[in-house]
Amino acid sequence: MEYSPIEQLLERYWQCETSLEEEARLRAFFNGDNVPRHLLRYKELFVYQHLQQEECLGDDFDARVLARVEAPVVKARRLTLRARFMPLLKAAAAVAVLLTLGNLMQHSFFTEERGMTAADTIGNQISTPSVALSADRSTAQEKQLIDSLSQEEVTGQTE
Repeated sequence: MEYSPIEQLLERYWQCETSLEEEARLRAFFNGDNVPRHLLRYKELFVYQHLQQEECLGDDFDARVLARVEAPVVKARRLTLRARFMPLLKAAAAVAVLLTLGNLMQHSFFTEERGMTAADTIGNQISTPSVALSADRSTAQEKQLIDSLSQEEVTGQTE
């Protein structure tokens, strides 16, 4: 099958082997009216390239773009020494509150009978023997047992 010179040039164009003059010749051929029917599918590509080369931005393009772009407004404000150290002071206050709450949690709270509460026994060792109270004893006996244990603890602390 024999190719015409335009078809050979088109084949070289698709393999990226054409020069600028040969590409201009292809554009001129496809912009004409006598394009063979089997090459009409390529006409739109070369016509589009030709139309895009003719289209330009214009002389007033820069002025139009600069008119749409606003100059940024910078609002400077003065920072005082107090404003600069305010985040540091807030952090120090938060640490102070946490330390105070932690200290209160570790501090022993005494009940009216001067016995230790459950929170007080966490870090302390109890020197008095602990006794499990049974369910069959009466409440009065249990109170006597607790009172005797707390008295031993008070005498043990004074020694």
